[in-house]
Amino acid sequence: MNWFFEAFSTAIGKKLLMAVTGLGFCLFLLIHLIGNLTVYGGPGVFISYVTHLHALGPLIAVAEYGLLFFAVIHVSTGLLLFIQNRRARPIGYAVKRNAGGRTIGSATMPYTGLIILCFIVIHLLNFKLIDQTPQTVFNTLTNLFSVLSYILVYTAAVIAVAIHVRHGFWSLFQTLGVNHPKYMPFIQGMGIMFSLLIAGGFGFIPVYIGFIA
Repeated sequence: MNWFFEAFSTAIGKKLLMAVTGLGFCLFLLIHLIGNLTVYGGPGVFISYVTHLHALGPLIAVAEYGLLFFAVIHVSTGLLLFIQNRRARPIGYAVKRNAGGRTIGSATMPYTGLIILCFIVIHLLNFKLIDQTPQTVFNTLTNLFSVLSYILVYTAAVIAVAIHVRHGFWSLFQTLGVNHPKYMPFIQGMGIMFSLLIAGGFGFIPVYIGFIA
């Protein structure tokens, strides 16, 4: 196993870890969004979804522990890479350029990541420390989205996720070796579409609950 730890002690190894865990989180976001979209079907459909989700029992627990493990790896590895990059370049560039594909997403990855981490803690405190009956989960959701301060925090988090995913999506494929001029424009386009899907899908939920439903 020494070769494993030695491989991931390198910068390339850390980036590979970030790519694999990032891909896992993209899949989770998509699945989580599909589940949350049941809210558009009304209370009955959403409560039925939560009921079926809870019926999975141990599988949900395994998935949650897996996500926690991925989060620890992703955050700690990202932090290490950020510190290493800062040490390698202690003095900022006199002139910042967009060369090399530098975008708002790539420049703010550590900061959007921090915003997302803070929101996840808030989200878990709101939804994991309550009675897990489906009706209570639905009531908690509707009550939270009737509070303007929470809607603003939620919206800021959704924007941060979209920016983070926009860069991370194509970056993870690049790290995994899919870096061909023929395919990369398509992957970048998919990254934009996926980030818009996440932003629109999650971002419209409080609008629907607060003003339409």
